[in-house]
Amino acid sequence: MALHERMRPRPGLRVLVTAGASGIGAVIARAFAEAEARVLVCDVDTAALARFTAENPMIHGVPCDVADEAQVEALFGEVEPRLGGLDVLVNNAGIAGPTGGVAEISPADWRRTLDVNITGMFLCTRLAVPLLRKAKEGVIINLSSVAGRLGYAYRTPYAASKWAVVGFTQSLAKELGPEGIRVNAILPGVVRGERIERVFQARAQALGVSVEEVRKSYLDKVSLRRMVEPEDMAAMALYLCSEAGRNISGQSLSICGNTETI
Repeated sequence: MALHERMRPRPGLRVLVTAGASGIGAVIARAFAEAEARVLVCDVDTAALARFTAENPMIHGVPCDVADEAQVEALFGEVEPRLGGLDVLVNNAGIAGPTGGVAEISPADWRRTLDVNITGMFLCTRLAVPLLRKAKEGVIINLSSVAGRLGYAYRTPYAASKWAVVGFTQSLAKELGPEGIRVNAILPGVVRGERIERVFQARAQALGVSVEEVRKSYLDKVSLRRMVEPEDMAAMALYLCSEAGRNISGQSLSICGNTETI
């Protein structure tokens, strides 16, 4: 097999992407579909899910809040009928959580952030693993963040959950590696899109400064002085599922322009 062919996933992969109706998840889902994978996405936003599947009829969609155990079980009840099994789980679902000092963050907001960002990942993974075992060489890709390797003032629930994703990833890689299942985390930096703009606005309000000041302060801490694109995450996800990525497991792969601090 030529080297450039080894860098593409094989056609026919069966892929589940959580929170796949918008943002990074949607870009990843479309990239797999374009690579001739069979793709199922879930999303808590039913309107976004309906739009996405209408625009991408080759991709199946199921409503699901990954923090709800019953909804996750219902989602996995759709995996085999729609995909015929599972080769790849992309745990993309996550929320930004509250912005504010630790003394001002409500316990409810704290719990919701961890429920979605790490417990939801666990709920999906525990049901995916039996299917991935049948596939013999399954792949799990967990979306963390540069906040999973750097402290993040005024975003403590988010940072705590994303550090947890890294620990979850490394533990699973050790646990599942002997069965041929590879597990890695992707750590995006400042990703261009609506979500980061909302974060800029919330942080500007919390600090009492302008959104432009916040945006500049973020990019001043990135060595390349630019945002990354959602397509960069999709490219890495495809690579991790290719023959060229067959010996990559247990890694936390930052795609961030070298974010120095946040």
